[in-house]
Amino acid sequence: MQSIIDHFQKYLPLTDAEREMILARAKQRNIKRRQMILQEGFTCRHYTYIMKGCFKMYGVDDRGVEHNIQFAAEGDWIADIGSFHSKKTSKLFIEAVEPSEIIQIEQQDLYFLYINIPKLDRIFKVIIENKYVELQNRVLQNISSTAQQRYSNFLEQYPQLASRLPNVQIASYLGITPEFLSKIRKDLSQK
Repeated sequence: MQSIIDHFQKYLPLTDAEREMILARAKQRNIKRRQMILQEGFTCRHYTYIMKGCFKMYGVDDRGVEHNIQFAAEGDWIADIGSFHSKKTSKLFIEAVEPSEIIQIEQQDLYFLYINIPKLDRIFKVIIENKYVELQNRVLQNISSTAQQRYSNFLEQYPQLASRLPNVQIASYLGITPEFLSKIRKDLSQK
C-alpha cells in the first residue's frame, strides 16, 4: 500500500503519523477482469486508487449500448463523484478491464482523514480539479474535434492504454464505431 502514500507525497509531504492514519483507513483489494466495483442503481461509497490494472466508467443508454466516460489505470483514481458526495444512486458502472489491485477509501474514512489531515483535503481538491479539467477538455473535444483529433487526444491522455484496450472500448470512449477507429489507426500508420 506504499504506492498510495507515494502518490499523496507527490503533492505534499506526509508525517509518519499521517501515513499511518491513511493506511489504517484504506483497504486493499484484488479485482478480477470484468468485476464491477460500482453498478448502476447503487451508491458509490469509495474513492478507488489503482495500483495495478485498468478500469472503465460507463453508462448504458436505453438501447443497451455502453458509453465509456473514463478510463483509469495505474496511479489514477476513479469514482462516481456525484453519487459519492450526494449519496444518491449512480447511473454509472465501474468495471475492471483487466485484473487489478486497488486501494479504496470509504466516504466516512475519507471525511475523517480530511478533518485529521487537512493537507489531504487539499490533495484531493487538486485531484478532483484535475479530473474536472479533463472532463471539460473531453466535452470540448467531443463538440469541436474530428474523430481523428479525438483519437490523437486519447493517445496523448492515455498513452499506456492504447495497446491494452480493445478497439471496441476505445471507440465507445471516442463516440465512434470500432470499424471507423480501425480506419483512423490505419490512416495514421500510413502517414
